[in-house]
Amino acid sequence: MPAKSKKPPKKLNATKPPASRPSKKQTPGRKRAAPRAKPAPTPKARPAAKAAPPTTRFSASTAAPPATTFQEVILRLQRFWANKGCLIVQPTRTEVGAGTLNKHTFLRVLGPEPWNVAYVEPSSRPTDGRYGENPNRLQHYYQFQVILKPSPKDIQEQYLDSLRELGIDPIEFDVRFVEDDWEHPALGAAGLGWEVWAQGMEVTQFTYFQQCGGLELPRVSVELTYGLERLAMYLQNVENVYDLVWAELPSGQKISYGDVHKQDELEWSHYNFKQADTAALLSQLGQFELEAKRLLAVEEPGPLVLPAYEHTLKCSHWFNVLQARGVVSQTERAGYIARIRELARGCAETYLASRASRGFPMLTGADRALF
Repeated sequence: MPAKSKKPPKKLNATKPPASRPSKKQTPGRKRAAPRAKPAPTPKARPAAKAAPPTTRFSASTAAPPATTFQEVILRLQRFWANKGCLIVQPTRTEVGAGTLNKHTFLRVLGPEPWNVAYVEPSSRPTDGRYGENPNRLQHYYQFQVILKPSPKDIQEQYLDSLRELGIDPIEFDVRFVEDDWEHPALGAAGLGWEVWAQGMEVTQFTYFQQCGGLELPRVSVELTYGLERLAMYLQNVENVYDLVWAELPSGQKISYGDVHKQDELEWSHYNFKQADTAALLSQLGQFELEAKRLLAVEEPGPLVLPAYEHTLKCSHWFNVLQARGVVSQTERAGYIARIRELARGCAETYLASRASRGFPMLTGADRALF
């Protein structure tokens, strides 16, 4: 689930979307800036290709009845975005820290080809484990990821409509946009964006991608990353994530989030903090790194970028586990991040070259005239 709750910002104008902001150069290794509690003075607008959400006011459209289970939140979001033209795809098959790292985002935002997709992504952040004792902090949680490329002009209103589909009225829930740029230093991904807050806590990250794999993007994608647990906690009015109703069976029996995942949190916290074999993980990380490089250099039938990228994700995850075990110094951390970023850039460059060699097959006639 999203990071630990933060102190609510000073009151913003809840009836207006975020102000436009000029582009900022992202530097590898820069930490994510803390959300600013009050809007900055009106600056120059972004370039047209990187326009901020439109300046329409929140409409008074009636929200649907609230989704009453965690499962229903997922189903409603899938149905909503499918009706908007998104492919509904599945999670990646290896551990990732965020939905952004799924190949359907990381690789597909590269290049000029259009791409609209939505999916649930189980996300693993080993250092966030609390042995199942913290009511809103988990080492494994769920995100709902949406990528729209190119970004629609009415994306803010589409997003607000998706909240209404869940039963969240933007005015009643005090929905506001708080300026917050996003980056993933290890994979060279960054963008301009906002946290979306409801009743003082982050529920979605709203990002315009500028860079992925260290490459500048010729066509801006918008990413919406919903924190599913927090949204469900608001809708069910519970303060402990384990008390969430995951689903209600036809028999009337209610299955809780704790029934599904509390044992996972206990056991994986023990593994991540105390039991993971650090010598074995260091060895495997090195092996995955060498394998990723080898796969990118295959001559016949050519570079195998998708297996190489999966090995890069394995490197990233084992690095995160090693951090949880407390065996990575600050100096070593910078070195590991640089090595993983190099792999990610190699995957990005190779994937982009592969699509270009095929003439970017998903480009339509109108798009081809632009690229």
